[in-house]
Amino acid sequence: MRIGIEAQRIFRRKKHGMDIVALESLRNLQQRSERQGDGHEYVVFVKPGEDPCLASSKNLYVYELDAPSYPVWEQVALPQAARKAGVDVLHCTSNTAPLNSPVPTVVTVHDVIYLEGRASAILRGSGTWYQRLGNLYRRQVVPSVAHRAAKVLTVSEYERRRILDTLPMPSEKLDVVYNGVGAHFRPVESADEQRRVRQRYGLPEDFLFFLGNTDPKKNLPGVITAYVEYARSVSNPTPLVIADYAREALDVHLRALDALDLAPRFVLPGYMANTDLPAIYSQAALFLYPSLRESFGIPILEAMACGAPVVTSRAASMPEVAGDAAVLIEPTQPSSLASAIRHVLADATLQADLRRQGFARAERFSWARTAERLVEIYEEVAGAPVPAAVPNPVVAEPAFRLAA
Repeated sequence: MRIGIEAQRIFRRKKHGMDIVALESLRNLQQRSERQGDGHEYVVFVKPGEDPCLASSKNLYVYELDAPSYPVWEQVALPQAARKAGVDVLHCTSNTAPLNSPVPTVVTVHDVIYLEGRASAILRGSGTWYQRLGNLYRRQVVPSVAHRAAKVLTVSEYERRRILDTLPMPSEKLDVVYNGVGAHFRPVESADEQRRVRQRYGLPEDFLFFLGNTDPKKNLPGVITAYVEYARSVSNPTPLVIADYAREALDVHLRALDALDLAPRFVLPGYMANTDLPAIYSQAALFLYPSLRESFGIPILEAMACGAPVVTSRAASMPEVAGDAAVLIEPTQPSSLASAIRHVLADATLQADLRRQGFARAERFSWARTAERLVEIYEEVAGAPVPAAVPNPVVAEPAFRLAA
């Protein structure tokens, strides 16, 4: 088969969750095909970017498509490119897909927050203007795409239930394909490497680590509130490292909490490269992931694989991913997180137990298993009929070229 895979954003420098899922899946599909010689070819469609992290090989071809906007790229450039490339199946990896695909389509729907009712209004209706526009686009496209796709995938049993509650489709059309944890996520014991990463990001030797962003579901205001409560309750609070967050935004929260005096306890190193995360997790006294809503939660497994004790939410998919290898808290109650921080930091035996259980839990998830399941699905849908087309907007022909 020749399998087309949409991975539009994997060449951007600041990669986030869905980008990592697409990139790791592709690398393992590539390795599987080379190892097994199954004859499958992969055509990967990407947008040009400053981090060309995937190269063409004898069984994988990277095509760069340029277009003026995300909808034009997806709705016009992508189906044109899929047709030209002669793919048998098109897998769209990031929630949306072309309404008019020339071949059977597989679409991964990571979550349906943008389609849910009032309970999720805070998660889909706030955030940056870019995030709000993205949610509007998904609300318009995802129901039609899910109806027309040959197969819909998601990443946890929790999210599968939410999708079936939200989108009318036969249950057998929706499959779970778990995410994995990258092979480079393992304890970094080299003192030189630990020191290099600390110096690069200005980290203290002892710290708590929160890896999130400004997406409302990441619960950043709750983390700050919880940390202030924790810091007020101990004599020498462990500093908190928050990735990719501006000092000005932090000061707004601290001022509202009358806690500007604690600003020096927050370390804000900016964006952290994925390749540096293993050394950061390995040195963290505690990894915090108290999200309000996740379809999976890859950082939970990354931290566990590197030996960091984990505190995460008892909400959404996080208990499914963490199992019994993390401390679970109520994410809407900052006092619950503050209490967990105090408790874990004060109990060396608990820390050791969490590390041991975390290693075992992370081993249950691998991108190689993800790739195996994806190939099974591609082979299953290769003969599915192509749905009837619907009108597309008329736009200029986009650029189309093979990546170097």
